[in-house]
Amino acid sequence: MLRRILCLLPVVCFALWSWELRAFSQQDDSSPAQTEKRRDKSDDTARAAEESSSKDTRIDLSPPRDDQKNHPQSGAAVVDAEDAASDVQEMHPWDPHKAAKDVEVGDFYFKRKNYHAALERYKEALVYKPNDALANFRLAECLEKTGNPSEAVTHYQEYLKILPHGPLSTDAQKALERLKASGATASSAAH
Repeated sequence: MLRRILCLLPVVCFALWSWELRAFSQQDDSSPAQTEKRRDKSDDTARAAEESSSKDTRIDLSPPRDDQKNHPQSGAAVVDAEDAASDVQEMHPWDPHKAAKDVEVGDFYFKRKNYHAALERYKEALVYKPNDALANFRLAECLEKTGNPSEAVTHYQEYLKILPHGPLSTDAQKALERLKASGATASSAAH
């Protein structure tokens, strides 16, 4: 008996489901005109909400009468203010992931002794992450290899400023001592 009930249960469920589906499709077919009326009514209310018939809500942005005569230099002040505002909104890219990738590619070039390509990658890493200690150290190494000892001193010092007790701090100290002994200084880097 229980087996028969369990066998009939899916059949009954399927029959009820198909009956519901047929009733729903008939309901949709019988009311396309009603659906269109509802859609038109909602469009009309949306348009009415966007438009205002009141003149009180309009904002007058025109300058006052005699403004140019009363304030002859105001145009130059507005231009100066706009220029100053544009300086404040200047954005610098910050992307530590791109900086790490640039350091990685720079290391690849450095190992292949392509110091100029590595130099460019380390510089680009510092654009995306200005206080990157590793990029500063590697850039200093490249600058030293390419014959720019004064700039190398600057970047070794920058590394030591960021990580005074970092993993490469002893190497940076030795490089600074070696470069200073050879006559390169950070002050000569400012051409």
